[in-house]
Amino acid sequence: MSEKNYPVSIDEAALKAKLDPLSYEVLRNAATERPFTGEYTDTDKVGVYKCKACSAELFRSETKFHSGCGWPSFYAPTADDAVELIEDRSLFPRVRTEVRCAACGSHLGHIFKGEGYDVPTDERWCINSVSLILEDI
Repeated sequence: MSEKNYPVSIDEAALKAKLDPLSYEVLRNAATERPFTGEYTDTDKVGVYKCKACSAELFRSETKFHSGCGWPSFYAPTADDAVELIEDRSLFPRVRTEVRCAACGSHLGHIFKGEGYDVPTDERWCINSVSLILEDI
């Protein structure tokens, strides 16, 4: 996790006790769930996707699309300030852009641009299901 101070402070011990081990590893240590295993990969349920660590609103179902990549895909967050984008060189020499919750700094996934999906932004926000909670609206 980053040493940056985020608006929402996370009690790591309480969060670790509350979450399943995979959710904690993804959110706090930037792990990745296996493709095609996530709860929200293929769901079409209408609602708001929130950060599983702090409940900040991140995405809405209207921006979700089926990319076939194995993780939930969105073409935009609810607001530019809902997420933080960070250069990720963990797969060097490949450079990716990591997506974090701007409220608490939890890892969500990665954003990919220019892949040719028929969405308004030509972006695929590839987000781990275990980092999200879907709430009805």
